[in-house]
Amino acid sequence: MNPPSVSRRQLIVGTAATAAIAGFPNLLLAQGNTAKLKIGLIGCGGRGTGAAEQALNADPNVVLWAVGDAFPESIKSSLGGLQKFGAKVDVPAERQFSGIDAYQKVIESGVDVVLLAAPPGFRPQHLRAAIEAGKHVFAEKPMAVDVAGVKSVMESAKLAKQKGVAIQHGYCWRFAPGVRELYAKITSGELGRIFSVYGTYMGTPPKPLQPGMTKPDGMADVEWQLRWWNNFEWTSGGPLLEQAVHTVDKIAWAMGDVAPIAAVANGGRAIRKDAGNVYDHYNIAYEYPGGVICHMGERQFPGCHTEVVDRIYCEKGTAVAPNTPMVLGPDGKRSWMYRAPAGMEQNMYQVCHNEFFAALRKGEIINTGEYMANSTMLGLLGREAAHTGQRITWEQMWASSQDHAPDTLKMGDSFPIAPVPVPGVHKLA
Repeated sequence: MNPPSVSRRQLIVGTAATAAIAGFPNLLLAQGNTAKLKIGLIGCGGRGTGAAEQALNADPNVVLWAVGDAFPESIKSSLGGLQKFGAKVDVPAERQFSGIDAYQKVIESGVDVVLLAAPPGFRPQHLRAAIEAGKHVFAEKPMAVDVAGVKSVMESAKLAKQKGVAIQHGYCWRFAPGVRELYAKITSGELGRIFSVYGTYMGTPPKPLQPGMTKPDGMADVEWQLRWWNNFEWTSGGPLLEQAVHTVDKIAWAMGDVAPIAAVANGGRAIRKDAGNVYDHYNIAYEYPGGVICHMGERQFPGCHTEVVDRIYCEKGTAVAPNTPMVLGPDGKRSWMYRAPAGMEQNMYQVCHNEFFAALRKGEIINTGEYMANSTMLGLLGREAAHTGQRITWEQMWASSQDHAPDTLKMGDSFPIAPVPVPGVHKLA
């Protein structure tokens, strides 16, 4: 799923794609190496704290060395939840950094591995800084919120290859053992030709602004929007990118990670009446080669039916995931169901970090940066098709110069909220 300057070929990267290590700027790892790895956490919210926990569980000789977040109270809460790891958490006050520039201080603190879990609007900037400093990186999804960010991630992935440092992604369902086994049946051709895909991510709003909520007196625009980052497109990318991009990524996975042709979509704000500028629902049709249409349904409505389900309709049956991955035959009866092997780790978040650190210990480099960027761009393609009300092609997305915010914003800056996109009026930059 490469940019249009490259032919539309299958992208041969993923969780198993590795390259032999040439050397590390800070640490030389080889088979059997047991040197202590120092971990830095950037973004101390729930997902960042979870990533730190999984990293600490993944390897016996790692230590959480430094943490950074825009707000000091998040650091305190995160470290409080990680104290169960005892001596594996060694983060004195001088290695606890707050503010928008905290990421740089974590990177400069002597860490070997950086976990990126700040709001995704900052992901490209943080990834670039970590790679330039020669750090190995786990990057939570999504990897960007605009086209400029995706292009930056692509550049960072290339730089990581030159430097011999690793990039692991946070598209967690690709690490779920049962989902992996099911999707292997799809991508190998075992279930025959794919006719269509329907994926859903129907949930409730996470930490929404309430109608009438306004910025407190004396608080700058940037700080207020960061404190409520899920509600603004420049910080979160909107619900399709920040949350439902998991389902978008599984559409890409089912289709063998080939590039789509275009997308047509609808969306809007049916429930939201707040001062933010993100939609609360999307319905997308992705066009793929061979006449295959992949549908995506996303919404964040309180009090409604919720589900996260993948349905891949194939010539020899219908694959259903992620809960209890199974195949339904043409007669509608179950022909296969995943059964977890005894003793095998099933937590997809933990599997992700287990494989990441195991590869480092073996002297292998995982670099999923290009793949990460493409799955993020697929989400942007659907979002912009809905926002513009137009049929947007893959080539048009890569030609775009869309950039939601400068990298130079400070906590005390003024930064007006962009208007809610209106289909037929909003344009792809």
